[in-house]
Amino acid sequence: MADWAEQRRRRDEARRREVMALPELTVRHHAYVRPPQEECVRVCASVGPAGEIIAVWSSAADVAAVRSSTTQPGWASFPDPRAAWPVTAQVTVHAPDVTSVTTLSGLGLAHFTVQPLPADNILLVGARSRWSTDGPDRNAIVYSSDGLVLAEDVLGDGIEHVLVDSTGHIWVGYFDEGVYGNYGWGPPGGPPPLGASGLTRFSADLEPVWHYPSADSPYGGIADCYALNIDGTTAWTCYYTDFPIVRVDEGKVTGWRNRVTGAKAIAVSGSQAALYGGYGPNHDRLVVGSLKDERFQQTGEYRLVLPGGGPLPPQTLVIGRGPCLHLLSGDSWYQFGFSDLSPQPHG
Repeated sequence: MADWAEQRRRRDEARRREVMALPELTVRHHAYVRPPQEECVRVCASVGPAGEIIAVWSSAADVAAVRSSTTQPGWASFPDPRAAWPVTAQVTVHAPDVTSVTTLSGLGLAHFTVQPLPADNILLVGARSRWSTDGPDRNAIVYSSDGLVLAEDVLGDGIEHVLVDSTGHIWVGYFDEGVYGNYGWGPPGGPPPLGASGLTRFSADLEPVWHYPSADSPYGGIADCYALNIDGTTAWTCYYTDFPIVRVDEGKVTGWRNRVTGAKAIAVSGSQAALYGGYGPNHDRLVVGSLKDERFQQTGEYRLVLPGGGPLPPQTLVIGRGPCLHLLSGDSWYQFGFSDLSPQPHG
């Protein structure tokens, strides 16, 4: 075991040297995403269908509540579906300046993401939902622009991505536990996981209206929805295990074979695609190519860096919307698009 670990470490080091030697592409600073009050801490953020940032903030003392987890004796730590105690949060929309601030009282979800809905409504979705004979945790809440709860429902467990399209439909991508079952879902005693297809589209009132045809897809089923991009009403995904690039347009699925593994974000413009991220040493790699002849044909491999050439911090949030990658690090909002494909000299 020790020999195997040492071999892997050496491979990773060699690959990282290769990535560090790649041509560098610089992200553009777009705006700052700052809290509604100085003492607020950002809990989560995402990108809406118009390219706006939507963020949720709480007091520093309440961050632990909405990131609550349970550690089993001698075992691993598992995220809790519910907050350790109800919190007050504020939701801000930035386009790029602040356009709205909404206060949410008594928020009980944990490990959630956020999206804007039509009529200035707000959607919060928790990553986990535990099933029990008393019923599953309702991990989706729709709020009005005044912070009133309009609807609650279950979108399933093991949620990796939530993006709303231009018509208000909600696209949910699931990671492996949401696909195969955990937290009481699946055999031996639970119902089939709601995320069994790997990708589901819900209506604005939280009803499922479309599932990815995993059993019949010529590109293989979704075991883990690694990357998701919603452009208008069209969905793009790159998923485990074979990492095809797949487009879903009005229910029609089209795909391209792909050899780039582990990408966490995707941007698409016409027949061009860009895959960001990867395993281990490839975490800040960008691979660009064309979607042609049923394959993603790589035309360039780069490394994304900050203005000035510094590395992207490890916790940078990266989300693709249409042809643009949005990157949020600290209070800085960066963007990168296909028009930025002019590599800088390395070093």
